[in-house]
Amino acid sequence: MVKVFRSCFVLLLLSGSTACALNQPVAGIGERTTATGGTLAGLVSTDGGKVAISGRKVTATNTSTNQHFDSTTATDGGYTLQVPAGHYAIEVELRQGERLEKRPDPTDVGAGDLDSGRDFVITR
Repeated sequence: MVKVFRSCFVLLLLSGSTACALNQPVAGIGERTTATGGTLAGLVSTDGGKVAISGRKVTATNTSTNQHFDSTTATDGGYTLQVPAGHYAIEVELRQGERLEKRPDPTDVGAGDLDSGRDFVITR
């Protein structure tokens, strides 16, 4: 059984490398779709942007439809939100005694856009 598995694996590996070696494209599988939305991305930090804040909820709201899209910041304070094309206001969850020193302006997202640099700086 292991021998059959190894043979199949080697065959698969060789067929893939042959296509690359011949400078030929490798055929993809599945349907190709056209992007209908984009991505919002940024950082949430404190101490003038020096200290990342993880575990904070970030919400993008489509100002035309009032549809909400949520994400939670990672350990590096980063967040990404995949959203349909539209105009968005972005908010971050604040805790008692906190206020925003910096917040991103509302933004337009088009199909295939990567709208990065949507950063928040929280003051405690």
